[in-house]
Amino acid sequence: MKYGFIGLGNMATAIIKGMVQSKRFNASYILGFNRSSHKTEKLVDAYQISGCSTLEEVMKADVIILAVQPQTFDELLPKVNEYLSPNQVVISIAAGKSIDYLETNLPKATSIIRVMPNINAIVGASTTCFSASENATNADKEMVTNLFNTIGSMIELPEEQFTVFSAIAGASPAFSYMYIDSLARAAVRAGMDKKRALEIASSAVFGSAKMIMESSEHPWELVDQVCSPGGTTIEGVTSLQNDQFESTIFDAVNAVIEKDHTLS
Repeated sequence: MKYGFIGLGNMATAIIKGMVQSKRFNASYILGFNRSSHKTEKLVDAYQISGCSTLEEVMKADVIILAVQPQTFDELLPKVNEYLSPNQVVISIAAGKSIDYLETNLPKATSIIRVMPNINAIVGASTTCFSASENATNADKEMVTNLFNTIGSMIELPEEQFTVFSAIAGASPAFSYMYIDSLARAAVRAGMDKKRALEIASSAVFGSAKMIMESSEHPWELVDQVCSPGGTTIEGVTSLQNDQFESTIFDAVNAVIEKDHTLS
């Protein structure tokens, strides 16, 4: 099976890297096309994929991955239609472009899968979701799951939950980076050098996430385990609660959701 990428930006690069490094995909069966030939050449050199100089060439793939900016779709899709055949699967990773929009602008029988990865795909740790059109088969869903599992974890969600997903998986890496950086800066204020503080804070947060994922206990039960009576941690937790830590997170997630509604 051949996979054709239209657009070779950061996310497409991360996906291609994951596919090749997983050794489950033949690099020569990964086709890449970008309006800037420099990006194509760069990926050919880095991962030995098959570079394409025209849209027609990349459209010979069995699976087409639309990895361009959403604002270019109105111009791109009519050109894609010229070469699209009924047996091809179309995957879109563009934000804000619904399956309904894609079905309206692609041939009726097209199997369409909308995918939303996050920035952590760059290090093979994306939390990704997908939703499929009615024309997509179970085999199509299995294919896309295997593909995106090379850059992290993959779950299927109803498309109406994509907005919430974008807030807690798409935007939350930025929140997490801010939290980790704040921990490190607090340590710097207390006398630790920034590099070491970042390493410690990052490792601690990573371990905490792993604990939640592998434990059957509720997060608050884990909080209680860390907070010894009259100890230091409970003082910090109390300070966070007094400063409306949870409400601040709720507000940030809600702000992302509201903004997403205005863009869709």
